[in-house]
Amino acid sequence: MATTLDPDPVSEPDYGVTVHQDLGVVVRDGTRLSTDVYRPADADGTPVDDPKPALLVRTPYGKDDPDRIENHGRWYARRGYVVAIQDVRGRYESEEEFYLLINEPEDGYDTVEWLADRPYCDGQVGTMGTSYMAWVQSALATLDPPSLSAMFVNQGAANGWEAVLRQNGTFEMRWLTWALTIGGGFAKRALEDPDVQRALADVDTRRVLENEPVLAGQTPLRHIPDYEAWVLDLMTTPGDDELWDSRGLNFTRHAEESADVPTVYAGGWYDSYTKATSDSFRTFAAAKDNDHYLIMGPWTHGGVASWTKPYSGEAWFGEPAVTDYLGTRLAFFDRYLKGGDCWDRDPVTYFRMAAGEEPTAATGTGSGKLRRGGEWATASDWPLPEVQETSYYAHPDGTLAPGEPDARDASTTYEFDPADPVPTLGGNCSSYYTFEPREESIEELPVADRPTLSITGRGGYDQRTRPETFGADPPYGPLEERDDVVVFRTPPLEEPVEIAGPIRVRVYGSTDAPDTDFTAKLIDEYPPSGDFPGGFALNLCDSVCRARYRGYRREPDPVEPGEVYAFDMEPYPTANRFAAGHRIRLDISSSNYPRYDVNHNTGESPGGRERRVATNTVHHDREHPTHVELPVRPLSEE
Repeated sequence: MATTLDPDPVSEPDYGVTVHQDLGVVVRDGTRLSTDVYRPADADGTPVDDPKPALLVRTPYGKDDPDRIENHGRWYARRGYVVAIQDVRGRYESEEEFYLLINEPEDGYDTVEWLADRPYCDGQVGTMGTSYMAWVQSALATLDPPSLSAMFVNQGAANGWEAVLRQNGTFEMRWLTWALTIGGGFAKRALEDPDVQRALADVDTRRVLENEPVLAGQTPLRHIPDYEAWVLDLMTTPGDDELWDSRGLNFTRHAEESADVPTVYAGGWYDSYTKATSDSFRTFAAAKDNDHYLIMGPWTHGGVASWTKPYSGEAWFGEPAVTDYLGTRLAFFDRYLKGGDCWDRDPVTYFRMAAGEEPTAATGTGSGKLRRGGEWATASDWPLPEVQETSYYAHPDGTLAPGEPDARDASTTYEFDPADPVPTLGGNCSSYYTFEPREESIEELPVADRPTLSITGRGGYDQRTRPETFGADPPYGPLEERDDVVVFRTPPLEEPVEIAGPIRVRVYGSTDAPDTDFTAKLIDEYPPSGDFPGGFALNLCDSVCRARYRGYRREPDPVEPGEVYAFDMEPYPTANRFAAGHRIRLDISSSNYPRYDVNHNTGESPGGRERRVATNTVHHDREHPTHVELPVRPLSEE
């Protein structure tokens, strides 16, 4: 198997490993952060004398996790790196209380400098990690630690207000489900108090989501009030609050003073950090002198497990999607921390989904998944210099086409009932977990051993409900058949259309409510085939806009009922070839739950028990041309 991601590192597994456990890194406010250090050793287990470059991993998931020990600690130590793995503040063996993200800049800076000062470190410190372990890298970089030398940021954030925590004012509910499961289940109070752990272990987060809104003291988070506090803070704090400019939540805000070191920003088209990953690359590559790289695969959320899967949800990409995560990171650090000649690549490497496939109808894989295929490509910049921004407009007859509508007055109206939101079916989701129901007691099966289930699924899914779809009732079927989903689609394409880059949607909408939401979803609609006789409506990306935060504003501004406004959204970037015979489809609605919190249409969401049904209207005439802007890559480039 060969891809453009095949690494060629210079470091070989020539060393043994010795481990120093539970070292106390005391940061500036006196808090002790528990840290394990893995060092290269001789055959007899004696640590080598000559100093080595160091790699730092800061995690909320336990430095003693077996996979983390092997894939972060021992794997790189065998190849000549000192590796430090640290429990972040308030988690596992580290002191104090945990508040999501807030303390990571200072704690991370102090740990980098502590590590660089060890006699076994040569003064260079690289950082690595996925998800929260990516957040903490960018957070400490905003303080520009002198010894920070390189970063491999896999699936991390950029600006928590614009995406990942909130999105155009809405709240991504995964932070609630994370807090109720793999977050709160390992909170200090839960680990120390059997009654608290028992209460959390029996939680079915689906019931919590069914009983929204989330109110203080009325969910299982009341047993861990510090976690309840930060969840509610992130959910309800207005956009103009200084919280959203803090170094732990908003890295692009502090780009000018941030560290200038070689950095990889890696992500996936179906990851929950897709937009943030590309935003970070665009911001910091432009602002800094050192080398910056963007890697975007067809993956969902995760590190080793994600990079080595040939599928995302129900979409099958085959062997080209399977890549060497550990080796790719090693080649990068070998180049920038050891001076090896092993990282000769273009600034941008991305996976073109469905490229290289014959333009035929969907075929099965034998596993019930949709065969997509694809291939890797490289570029000098992102967005791609050669793409042509092309707008596809919504027309009164339901057509989506490049030409603007001619109608003087055209619109589609629907009723949005917040008690019956549109269900989430895959997409850019992560951490929408519940513990798998088990008969064993917490004494027999502790939280650490309880498997989790995904509530939403993640990745590419046929957009039709089925019995396991959260929030769906029989008869199950395509989401487009709901009365509150407005669909616009192209005629079957005569030639392939390939897109690669950021997506923009403008919905001209009005409502009779003081506040509401509009959502947009881009879909690759496959025609019927033998394996999928009903066709296959494959989701690519989606977004949402809360009316009072329209226009990317951070200070809320209520809407006037009946007045038409432009609601701008940025579904996450993607790279996809729509084959001949397929349709490009845009679905517009007012909910996507539980991916985003539900707007109660009262002006008080989130929070508040009152709900009202909103009459919402999508306008699609010459004065109000609702449209999606696609980054079309000329096929002549091939």
